Amino acid sequence: MGLDAGGTLNKSMVTFENDLDVSPVTLSSDWSRVARLLLLASLAVVGSVGNVFMISAVMVEDHLKKRGNAFLVNVALADLLVSGMVIPASAIVILAGHKESLSTCRFEWTLEALCFLVTVLTLATIAAENYARLCLPAERYAALTPSRVTTVILAAWLIAAMSVALQSSLELGPDFCGRRFNGIAAEQVAGAMVLVGLPTLATIFLYFRLVIRVRRLTRGSFKPPVAFSWDYELTKTNMYSFVLFVVFWLPFGVALCISHLRPISARVFYNLAWFALSKSCVNNLLYCVVDRHFRNAYIKLFHYCCCKTTVSFSRRPRGDGGRASGDVRLRVHIIHSYASPSSSRPTIARPNGRDVYEL
Repeated sequence: MGLDAGGTLNKSMVTFENDLDVSPVTLSSDWSRVARLLLLASLAVVGSVGNVFMISAVMVEDHLKKRGNAFLVNVALADLLVSGMVIPASAIVILAGHKESLSTCRFEWTLEALCFLVTVLTLATIAAENYARLCLPAERYAALTPSRVTTVILAAWLIAAMSVALQSSLELGPDFCGRRFNGIAAEQVAGAMVLVGLPTLATIFLYFRLVIRVRRLTRGSFKPPVAFSWDYELTKTNMYSFVLFVVFWLPFGVALCISHLRPISARVFYNLAWFALSKSCVNNLLYCVVDRHFRNAYIKLFHYCCCKTTVSFSRRPRGDGGRASGDVRLRVHIIHSYASPSSSRPTIARPNGRDVYEL
């Protein structure tokens, strides 16, 4: 791979000369500049606004104000970096009419790899937090203090940054900007198993175990507390988000593995990579469609930001509140953590005389 005097990619020295019309930065030149610009600009706007709304929803919606939901904010932050920096950078290159530079390509792919690893690690952490919230006693879940949540989030970014920096410094595996797809190095295979394979398997195992326990412990005529039902609803949304992540990134991962056995063209790699990146623009829409509390928060934020109407973000009484102490007859601790007066959740008095234990 060579550079010309201006520092741009020298396409006369690339491996796949029949794929020179496909760029890792500006997509395929078969499309017009206007079409590519509109596509990237639309993804950037929808993704950035949606991710900002998702982050803000955790701050403005009463039921979402929980320390464990900070991990959802971390996923939205990683998606925001993609939709707010990677995609706009490509749109600017197209708008300016310049050839993509090697530095621009390196910046985009490095940031993409960083956000990918952070998302994988955080999704596993979300699964563990959901399991602890729904299936463990309140005193054990209380061990997840705000300081520990912050430590876990910073650790995820640090591990991802060190991994990306190590891979870049050693120049292992395929070179996407240089159009060299000659398989995966042994060091990359080991790293992928630890940083991607293990968190993915842990996420699947935790969600599978969670669903089995919840269905086993809540079957019959017992109706769980409203707060528990809402948390389980959010957990199912997190499951859908994990499935969405796998659907968007799995084709690119499969192509990367196949490249170790047979040549894969640059066109296939770049198209699959852009398909995977579009996940960062639609994940926030999933939470809006599936979860009622995110949807309510999105509506509030839309009216506040776009319609300039007065919207109250303060705590408001719920219709039927939490379940009374008579609902604490479940024989296991899965519901005990939601209804026990000895839990660490503060009590809020209601006009009808009943108390609700906020999470």
